[in-house]
Amino acid sequence: MKRPILIHPDPRLKKNCLPVEAVSAEVGQLAEDMLATMYDAPGVGLAAPQVGVMQQLLVMDCVKDPDQSPRPMVMINPKVTWSSEDVSVYEEGCLSIPEQYAEVTRPAMVRVEWLGLDGKPQEEEFEGLWATCVQHEIDHLYGKLFIDYLRPLKRQMITRKMEKLKREMARRG
Repeated sequence: MKRPILIHPDPRLKKNCLPVEAVSAEVGQLAEDMLATMYDAPGVGLAAPQVGVMQQLLVMDCVKDPDQSPRPMVMINPKVTWSSEDVSVYEEGCLSIPEQYAEVTRPAMVRVEWLGLDGKPQEEEFEGLWATCVQHEIDHLYGKLFIDYLRPLKRQMITRKMEKLKREMARRG
């Protein structure tokens, strides 16, 4: 089931999320709903707080080539355990900040540990879009948005656009 995506500014997007205590059927259903929501948007990543659930869970799939099989990933309580000194600059966007993009500099490679839906620990190194995406989504779990990396003036401009968008959406009902 698709879930509504919170739009910035929403106070829930600025809060730290709690770790998932136990991998349960509810957590599995949340992950399934989040993947459906992400693919429908369409996006390459989505964190639980973006759908109003304040838990450390994210989903992502950075396969953009229609000839490649999708690779949906679910990460519970993800943590970056290593990041490269090399950086990459990527024009990021966010489903909670629609139609706004900006260049963000992040480590080019990261190693992440997390729990899978089977409750077992997993670890993988990511680079390219995957590295950018996983870092962006983990930031969401700690109340950080990609616009927090921007200069204050640019951040305020985007925030004002989002406030206007939310007013228009409310008027349309």
